[in-house]
Amino acid sequence: MNRLNRIALYTLTRKEITRFFRIWTQTLLPSPISMVLYFVIFGSLIGPRIGQIDGHNYIEYLAPGLIMMAVINNSFANVVASFFGAKFQRNIEEMFVAPMSSWVILLGFILGGISRGCIVGLIVTCVALFFTELHVHHIGVVVVVVLCTAMLFSLAGLLNAIFSRKFDDINIIPTFVLTPLTYLGGVFYSTNMLSPFWQKLSYFNPILYMINAFRYGMLGTSDVGVVTSLSFIIIANVMCFLLAWHLLSKGTAIKA
Repeated sequence: MNRLNRIALYTLTRKEITRFFRIWTQTLLPSPISMVLYFVIFGSLIGPRIGQIDGHNYIEYLAPGLIMMAVINNSFANVVASFFGAKFQRNIEEMFVAPMSSWVILLGFILGGISRGCIVGLIVTCVALFFTELHVHHIGVVVVVVLCTAMLFSLAGLLNAIFSRKFDDINIIPTFVLTPLTYLGGVFYSTNMLSPFWQKLSYFNPILYMINAFRYGMLGTSDVGVVTSLSFIIIANVMCFLLAWHLLSKGTAIKA
């Protein structure tokens, strides 16, 4: 990486991080508040009636899923809003005429999304400690899954923003795709509780692998093999990165 690209990457990443810290009441605060409600309603009120899942109290089983849900939503939301905002204000064109490579633009937005996803995930983890004890079974798996998941959904947010033509378009994927997949991805339940048909159908949900890989890192239990989950996440990252890089290099839906 030459000096110009290093400066460009640092500047873009700093701008992305500064942006979500500047409006922290919209970017960092909502998720912890929502998670408190989830913990109170599902964990404290409903949890005792459910009992244990895989040898863990329900609220303890619930915590990793809620943390990952916060990471997923915030990584996606940060990049889709920021990149589409740059398109809408026409300042994305300034990046393309500046002496910075397309992969630098891509990496700058990704690092911004990863930063917000990880920071919110850490905040939600601190919130969870008020409701249950958290034990890390495998710190390496936890770190890899969080970083790779944040990166994957940062890329997904960028792809959504590239093809969006109006502000309404950036809400279609989160509303009709991301939210249903997240709620059906094993955040609130184990797939072992489902009938054989729905259990097999759940394996087509990509978020299931991320939730279960993180839950394995935290609790040591998972409905899916951890090697399978990590392999899926890494392959998905590589494919989405190459696709996003290709689209940015061509200027798809960006350059006139």
